[in-house]
Amino acid sequence: MIKVILIFLLLILISIVFLVYEEDGIASSLIPLNRESRTVENVIEKYGVAANARLSPYFKKAKIAYPPKAVMLLALKQEKSLELWAKNQGDYTFIRRYPIAKLSGKAGPKLKEGDKQVPEGAYAITWLHPNSSYHLSMKLNYPNAFDLLHAVEEKREDVGSDIFIHGKAVSIGCLAMGDTIIEELFVLSTAVGIENIKVLIAPVDPRIHTLKYDKNTQAAWVKELYQMLHREFKPFVKKAM
Repeated sequence: MIKVILIFLLLILISIVFLVYEEDGIASSLIPLNRESRTVENVIEKYGVAANARLSPYFKKAKIAYPPKAVMLLALKQEKSLELWAKNQGDYTFIRRYPIAKLSGKAGPKLKEGDKQVPEGAYAITWLHPNSSYHLSMKLNYPNAFDLLHAVEEKREDVGSDIFIHGKAVSIGCLAMGDTIIEELFVLSTAVGIENIKVLIAPVDPRIHTLKYDKNTQAAWVKELYQMLHREFKPFVKKAM
């Protein structure tokens, strides 16, 4: 009888394990690890005061009124660094630099589901997830139009999705920032408006290094992508160095 019960419990456990899906770039249970059901407003109420208190001195030092009207996030894979730039008018001003707690993959764009690559390119924030299994998360619009165009040309059907900037320090294809930093970025995003945020992701800092593609292993469009990233990063050179 005990053996039958143990087998039954084992079958239930196996069933639960198989009920997984790809969220925030890593497999997670259909029952979120974060069992709270909260809204963006709930998150701001809980973390807003502390997050704003941490952010404000950086904006004050940069002489940018908080909250700004626009934000640019520059993610550098090799350096494991995320730079925050902001503006109210005129040019962007460097605010601060965050360490990336965890990212996966290597230099090169994301090509397919399961390749564990962090995408490379220019992206927007499409959604703020207050009930993420990774504390809080911000969804990128990967695949964007550029990604999809070349996927169609190469007949790659499953290019992947659900790429986030999120909390914790574990990720497969996402930018994991740790909980304290994602609280700041989440609160800042609500204050600025996600429509006013742009994210650039490069394999290495293009202001210091030339982004090179390997013609033997990479498609020619990667060269086009890297030329675009060089142009996009160019305005952010002087004040950040």
